[in-house]
Amino acid sequence: MNRDLLFPLACIAILAAALAACDDTNVRVARELTGGDPGRGRQLLTSYGCVSCHTIPGVLQANATVGPPLTQVAMRSYLAGRIENTPANMMQWIRNPKSVDEKTAMPVTGVTDRDSRDIVAYLYTLR
Repeated sequence: MNRDLLFPLACIAILAAALAACDDTNVRVARELTGGDPGRGRQLLTSYGCVSCHTIPGVLQANATVGPPLTQVAMRSYLAGRIENTPANMMQWIRNPKSVDEKTAMPVTGVTDRDSRDIVAYLYTLR
């Protein structure tokens, strides 16, 4: 193999390993914070129609612009511009957004407690 290619290839391999480790850490932290299953939560975002309004990283169909994009939602200080971003508050917001802001355009979609926990687990991987 050409020696000129070895260094760039080694750098790419190290970067890929580091990114995979970050993803694993984000999933582990999200599980610990929420008690939910991020993989199941990602699937539920489609089932509950969240993809109709939001752009959501990691969810192929989710490229809508009605609601705000959920990119790095786990890093935000506030949800809905009103409540502190905690797993419990995010679950409340997802289950019953009208209880947080009666004028919100976000609909009540019938998300169950368990499903909200899994959805929030996925959203908390978005850092």
